[in-house]
Amino acid sequence: IREEIARVESGEWPLDNNPLVNAPHTQADLMDSAWDRPYDRQLGAFPTEAVMASKYWPSVNRVDNVFGDRQLICSCPSIDEYRR
Repeated sequence: IREEIARVESGEWPLDNNPLVNAPHTQADLMDSAWDRPYDRQLGAFPTEAVMASKYWPSVNRVDNVFGDRQLICSCPSIDEYRR
C-alpha cells in the first residue's frame, strides 16, 4: 500500500483514479472491455504476488465507500424483517 501511496504522491497516478480508491477490483471490473485506469489490469487483479496464490474475488466494489469501511457492524434489518 505504501508504494501505491507514493505513486499517487509523485503524481504518477491521480488522487481520484488509482488502485487504492478503486479497490476492490471485481471480476467484472477486470473483464470489462473499457479499462480507463492509469494502471494495468494485472495490478488491479493481483496487487502483490501473495494475492496470486489465494485471490478472493469480491462480487461488489466498496459499499458506501468510507462509511462502509468504517461501519464494521451490519446495519441491515433483523432477520425477522425478512420473514414477514
